[in-house]
Amino acid sequence: MGYKHLSLAERHYIQVGRKMGKSLSQIASELNRSPSTVSREVKRNMGLRGYRHQQADRMAQMRHKAKSKHVKLTPENRWIIDTCLRYYWSPEQIAGRLKKMKIISLHHETIYQYILRDKRRGGKLYTYLRHQNKTYRKRYGSAHNRTGIPNRRDISDRPAEANNRTKVGHWEADTIIGNQHQGAIVTLDERKTKLRFAAPLLRKKAAYATAAINALLLPVSNYVKTITFDNGKEFVQHEDIAKTIVCDTFFARPYHSWERGQNENANGLLRQYFPKKMKLNNISIEQVFSAVDDLNNRPRKCLKFKTPYEAFQDATGIDVRRILRCALIT
Repeated sequence: MGYKHLSLAERHYIQVGRKMGKSLSQIASELNRSPSTVSREVKRNMGLRGYRHQQADRMAQMRHKAKSKHVKLTPENRWIIDTCLRYYWSPEQIAGRLKKMKIISLHHETIYQYILRDKRRGGKLYTYLRHQNKTYRKRYGSAHNRTGIPNRRDISDRPAEANNRTKVGHWEADTIIGNQHQGAIVTLDERKTKLRFAAPLLRKKAAYATAAINALLLPVSNYVKTITFDNGKEFVQHEDIAKTIVCDTFFARPYHSWERGQNENANGLLRQYFPKKMKLNNISIEQVFSAVDDLNNRPRKCLKFKTPYEAFQDATGIDVRRILRCALIT
């Protein structure tokens, strides 16, 4: 049984017992308490007029209030949280990573409350949260759209290991478009490790998309078994990609974006760096790689708070971050 503080009733019993001439050991036995507990209680709360239960209770409460509390959000921990937020980590990701690194055990709600207190004081930490009272907008459309993609294989033909994420090597692909259709970014996501690749496209054309995908995936081609595309016309050269990378290609059903849910979600995260109002025809590969580096360096709950970089390296032995840095240099 864990220790519990003496109640006011117990303190009254001690006072009465002492007046009756009982020993402290006898009083402790009758209260089912340790003799040292009762002895310490009397010594610490003795007044000028002896031991009185109400005075003793007040003195104990005052000591409890004056006692220093264990403060989890120390200045050092707040600095860590602030830094992670500025990299757009979610409170859950921050809490999980801090616990994994044995820095501190926090509930993510504690971090949310810290952010809200900062907001009430005029702070800007809340602006780094992904969702800021934005409503979800459903998208509807006909599933009987003609894609015009030659030799297209439906996602229903994709192998089971790609669907259940049991092995590394199954990727999803899409593009995000700049404002007024100015420029685009092609995105690739590995389903098991959540690793993300992306590169800017001068135009949303098949030749640009094919060249970018081949350049991104060739360094890890041994771990590319399938790619599941969106039905955009920029992917009509999927057979050329399959031949270069040596993999199988599949396509989600039209207007069924949730079939590539990971890629869609990651595109939303990338939009924090490249909003829909932003034209993408003048962004550099350094800008895109920097944003992707942030995303790949975030701990993920589904990866037991490893980062995608760490998960991919654990599974394959490949340090993708080093490869991307070398690509920027060359």
